[in-house]
Parts: sequence; C-alpha cells; structure tokens
Amino acid sequence: MGKYVQAQRKGKSPIFKAHIRTRKGAVKLRSIDYAERRGYVRGVIKDIMHDPGRGAPVAKVQFLNAYRYKRDTELMVATEGMYTGQFIYCGKKATLTIGNVLPLSQVPEGTIVCNVEAKVGDRGAFARGSGCFAVVISHDEDKGTTRLRLPSGGKKTVKSDVRAQIGVVAGGGRTDKPLLKAGRAYHKYAVKRNCWPKIRGVAKNPVEHPFGGGNHQHIGRPSTVSKEAPAGRKVGLIGARRTGRLRGVKKLGQDKD
Repeated sequence: MGKYVQAQRKGKSPIFKAHIRTRKGAVKLRSIDYAERRGYVRGVIKDIMHDPGRGAPVAKVQFLNAYRYKRDTELMVATEGMYTGQFIYCGKKATLTIGNVLPLSQVPEGTIVCNVEAKVGDRGAFARGSGCFAVVISHDEDKGTTRLRLPSGGKKTVKSDVRAQIGVVAGGGRTDKPLLKAGRAYHKYAVKRNCWPKIRGVAKNPVEHPFGGGNHQHIGRPSTVSKEAPAGRKVGLIGARRTGRLRGVKKLGQDKD
C-alpha cells in the first residue's frame, strides 16, 4: 500500500525550501560583453566573504561600467591565492594568472580551471564547490570544442568559447575535519535547508514508510522497486539495474579515448 512518504512532502510543503535570508547572492562570472570577447576588462577584489550555506568563500569584485559613470559589483567564486586589492582580468586577452577569467580556447592543455561555463554566456556551471577544479585535457580546433575532466572524474566536451576562472576554488579540505558532534551538523544544515537529521525508513511506523514496522528493524520486502511504482511506494533502490558492492575496476565508456 502506498504511503505519504517524506519525498512526496518535499515537493509540496514549504518547510523544505532553501534558507536564503542570509545568503550574499548568486555567484557568477561577468555578463559576457564586447570587451571580454575582444580584449579584457580589469576588476579589483574588494572583499572576500563567507557565504552562509556555501563551503567556498566568495569574492566581491568591482568593475568600471563601460557605458555609464558607475561601478559594477559582481560576486565571483574565490580561487586559492586571491586577496583583497588584487586586480583580476576577464577576457580573451587576459593573462593566464590565478583568478583571471579566460575563454577555454586561450587556455593551454593541462591547465587547472574552475567555475567553467556549460554554454557560452551562462556565467559558470562546473567545478564551483570548495576545493573543486576541472582540468583541460585537449582542444579540438576543427570542431571548436574542448575536453575537460570534471571533479567527479567524468569527462565532458564543451565549446572552446566558454569561459572559466583559472585556479582551484578556495576552501578545499573542508570535509577532511570530522563534524564530531550533532550540534555542528545541526548548524551546518540550519543555513542550508531542512534535510537533517534523516530518519531511516525501517525506524518508522508502517503508516509513514513502506519499510516501517515489524518487531525487529528489517525491510521485510525487496529494497529494489520499479520506476513505474506509485510515489508512496517508490523508496529504496529505484529502478536498479544492479545491486551490491562495486567490485573490480570501474570501466567508463568515456575513458576509452
């Protein structure tokens, strides 16, 4: 029998929304313009700030507006080695220095980059978490594409016109230190969203979860479930092709080249 499980409530209830009141804002590259396409623009790092709910620090960068007498402030990913007062350069003619933003076509193979765009002008999509980076593997000049190795280990082909920041995202090694106590986990997730603590399905009552109830905590049915199952039954290993431990070396189709 289907239950009204927590995964269903997450889609409907407002209590699972992200906690954004104290956040500093969206972290993006500059909007792409003529100056970035043809030359470069210079910005100065005004501040490096902590953003609640984000593991990596963010940099407040100020640029001169090209069309009006004013300054534009952007929030960008802080890379390791950035400091306040540093000049950073964005554009095709910018130098290959940590913190600068360049199109991948201007970046040599083997360079470590972060905050890489997926499509030209989307202002950053890949390798944005603390300590993350992508590696430029190769350029295909005939097709105008570049191959990247992402933090997950997967490889991805993107257009060579997409922009990326040079360097590694700051705040690396954050997960090396254990949380040690529940209070730290509480504060960690309090600024993110309502997703902690997580109660196991077998610890619940039968009305709350398909795995609930019974005199001992046991699932009592296969943990694999069809992807066509109704929402209240769809818990456990959904539409699993295989189960059990992964043994041996994982062979990826993308590793052949």
